[in-house]
Amino acid sequence: MARIVIIGAGMSGLAAASRLGTLGHRVTVCEASPTYGGMVGRYERDGFAFDTGPGLLALPAVYRDLALKTGREPLEELVELAPVDPESRHLFPDGTALLLPNASRGGVGQALDAAFGTGSGERWGEVVNRGRAVWEATRRPLLEEPRPERRPDDPYPVPPRRGLGRWLPRGRYTLADVARHELGGHPGLTALLTEYALRHGLGSDSPASATVLPYMEQTFGVWYVRGGMRALADAVFRRCEQRRVEFRFDTPAEPLVEDGVLTGVRTADGSRIPADIVLSSVPSGSRALGRFTVLLALRGARPGGTVHRTVVHAADPEQEFDRLFQHEDLPEHPTVQLLRPDDPALVPDADHESATLTVTVPNGGVLDGIGPDHDAYAAHLLDHLAKAGVDLRDRVLWHETRVTAQVPEPSLAGAPLAADNRTGVPGLYRIGGTAHPGGGLPRVGMSASITAGLIGPA
Repeated sequence: MARIVIIGAGMSGLAAASRLGTLGHRVTVCEASPTYGGMVGRYERDGFAFDTGPGLLALPAVYRDLALKTGREPLEELVELAPVDPESRHLFPDGTALLLPNASRGGVGQALDAAFGTGSGERWGEVVNRGRAVWEATRRPLLEEPRPERRPDDPYPVPPRRGLGRWLPRGRYTLADVARHELGGHPGLTALLTEYALRHGLGSDSPASATVLPYMEQTFGVWYVRGGMRALADAVFRRCEQRRVEFRFDTPAEPLVEDGVLTGVRTADGSRIPADIVLSSVPSGSRALGRFTVLLALRGARPGGTVHRTVVHAADPEQEFDRLFQHEDLPEHPTVQLLRPDDPALVPDADHESATLTVTVPNGGVLDGIGPDHDAYAAHLLDHLAKAGVDLRDRVLWHETRVTAQVPEPSLAGAPLAADNRTGVPGLYRIGGTAHPGGGLPRVGMSASITAGLIGPA
């Protein structure tokens, strides 16, 4: 039995603690804040409740595996999962509306043909099929196994070039190239592709392997946890308690390495906790993007037929990427995601609605602090939604705003990989969004699984 200390009680820390406790280790978790869950937070006021981090779950298989490996019971016995169907509604600047079904590649193709014209679904399907080839080539080395020693080449199967283009030197093939050459530069299809990238903190210059993101979502589906995503954190925390994991909240800590040897952790008050193994989920490295969130308490019942997730696409996608990645400035009319869950647990009664809108912004600077700039930008975003046909302004009872660090980008073939779970110090490991295999709920769960596998049973 090893003495293990985990720094951070976010989802990666909880997942690692439950796995290592099940393997027979003695586990202590030190968390700087008063509670667990990290970015999977919850805000409550006047009978309303909101997820303050991710609101939807992709690849639930990661947490199904966690539930089975740590308790031999299905995830569905711990939380209530509901598929989000339709998966999303997309509103484009030219007035086009697109309704996408959940986990139905054929249904997506039909919806694209209806919205953009015959052949659009086939063109999109060919790109997503190439995303499938990326998934099959990278699933194990980039998601399920320890970080490879070198960055793998992008396995995206680039189609043969035609005409004079075949004589030009071939360089790095990017999402922008996919949009230009394979989607024909179609504005709607391009906006759909780049929205997946933007949501994961990626730019249009990302490697073409990023097409794995729409493949995963449209193949495996998107899910909602009843009661809000915080219910998932609650379930994993309970599993930790069942495995006798000790939690120390309000306890910032850092690894303690003396003469190159890991001896435990040192807490903010100067005390020491001896440990044979330490896992740190403290973020490392810089983050280029942030997330601006507006929590909306709405008067009036949620209208029948309301879609759970609506995306209002940017008026000028190129300008949006340019402002975000080149000038670190706020896009004037950005891509906005609006979540409107049909969940009685989130509202005081049936005559009210809880909604959350999010937009990707530069990380820091333009919206630092709390003040009138937040409220002004929130009002601007509501006006932006209203012009797209989703007018919530007269229904707002109150709103709350916040700026958080963007979930770090996932590890992609052809791009720099997240930091290795192993460090140069024996017994010291990295987990979480800035460690292999990257950010997002599924990947931080995989980070915990990979690291628990490296440590092994007691």
